[in-house]
Amino acid sequence: MNRFFGAIEAKARARWLIGALFVLCAGMVLADENPRDPYEDFNRSMYSVNDALDRAALKPVAKAYDSVLPLPVRAGVGNFFGNAGDLWIGINDVMQGKFADAGIDATRLLVNSTLGIFGFFDVASEMGLDKHDEDFGQTMAVWGVPSGPYLFWPFIGPRSVRDTAGWLADTFVDPVWSVRTRTELVRNSLVVTRFVDVRAGLLPADRVVDEGALDKYAYIRDAYMQRRRNQIFDGRPPRIDD
Repeated sequence: MNRFFGAIEAKARARWLIGALFVLCAGMVLADENPRDPYEDFNRSMYSVNDALDRAALKPVAKAYDSVLPLPVRAGVGNFFGNAGDLWIGINDVMQGKFADAGIDATRLLVNSTLGIFGFFDVASEMGLDKHDEDFGQTMAVWGVPSGPYLFWPFIGPRSVRDTAGWLADTFVDPVWSVRTRTELVRNSLVVTRFVDVRAGLLPADRVVDEGALDKYAYIRDAYMQRRRNQIFDGRPPRIDD
């Protein structure tokens, strides 16, 4: 009798093992054939490099920045750099055919650069002139340029091929990078300050990822793709059929 039940138990274990191996192999095949992320091995390596750099240097600096500077100062810094980008946002509005939004962004730039003291105070938002979020990657998407494969880069983070090209264009016309002085000290200080300010703004998202994601890489990838799709369609993306 014991042998009989032992044989049944052994068969059950064998079936469970075969089923688990089947699921594992199926998952590996699906991962290799993921059309959104065909370079997943490379991307995961770059994510590991970026994560190590972030934990060693960038995140501690961002935490110190967040804890030392009072909230009004941090808000002013963010407003200043946001105001510096409103001109390029307006140009992208025009290239996408959003002329009303372009007028709003041009007015924002004028109001915040004057009444807002070079953009440190977001007076335009208080007046009902909402800020838009456009970049050249979104403009290329509106023009019909395909997204291309997903990529993960150190420092600049997740991008598609299209958004990588868009990021290069955005950087080329970035007014902060265009600052010219004798020693380049002012420009470099502005670039570093903006980078730290952006990283400090992502600290709350770190907690969400750390606490809720079993696979941080996949979580960040999927969140990035969903957010970019939402941006391209201005918060009204069409339904995707299965």
